[in-house]
Amino acid sequence: MTDYAIGDIQGCYDRLREVLGKVSFSPSRDRLWVAGDLINRGPSSLETLRFIEQMGESAQVVLGNHDLHLLAVAIGGHQPRKKDTFADILDAPDHDRLVDWLRQQRLCIHDKKRNLVMAHAGIPHIWSVKQAVSLAQEVESVIRSRQAEEYFTHMYGNEPDRWSKKLEGAERWRVVTNYFTRMRFIDEHGALELSSKEGVDTAPEGYAPWFEFPREDDVRIVFGHWAALEGETGQDRFIGLDTGCVWGGALTIMNLDTGEKLHCDC
Repeated sequence: MTDYAIGDIQGCYDRLREVLGKVSFSPSRDRLWVAGDLINRGPSSLETLRFIEQMGESAQVVLGNHDLHLLAVAIGGHQPRKKDTFADILDAPDHDRLVDWLRQQRLCIHDKKRNLVMAHAGIPHIWSVKQAVSLAQEVESVIRSRQAEEYFTHMYGNEPDRWSKKLEGAERWRVVTNYFTRMRFIDEHGALELSSKEGVDTAPEGYAPWFEFPREDDVRIVFGHWAALEGETGQDRFIGLDTGCVWGGALTIMNLDTGEKLHCDC
């Protein structure tokens, strides 16, 4: 069995099938770790979601901001945005099953044997791995529960911009969600700056990429979300897999044991 991790697919179904073919991926013997943003912006969100869902336990998935946006439209009463390309999912006869499956996915996966964590945007230096997993599970439970409508109704927003254990309810859920799915630049205290989306050299004053702050552990972190990085963090332990397939870049897949990467140009 081989475990592979793949960056943001965003509905690029043909490229997904192509890159899986290049590594001779088979769900009967291999596993695919998906770093979030399965859908949206690309041309084939429905096909992509169905394909990953049908892998069953051979797919290890964390939710990205675009995946949560679909759920916010389906469950939280929000309206689709002009650039959204997931109307095919909302109109599909298996819509309810697919939405329910997406709700069961995680925000953070910790592989203790590999000393590896996967989260869509990463995890901030202010959280230990144990704390990150615990907070992820807290929000995952809400998403799967009867509180899901409340969660998605109030999910959007940039405040609070910093984690505090004193936070409760929607504010607590929102900031945890923002760290896991929207984070790029933060400050030394963990405050989020969510308006800047370009490369590392565009950090606002007082902020830096989240992976440039020292951690007290040696965990490897696999993430997507930040296409402007083009997969480059400058540190081997922080592995960026979003290489902008949906924006004309490549779809990147990595062997989790050897670290070998393969790029499928889009």
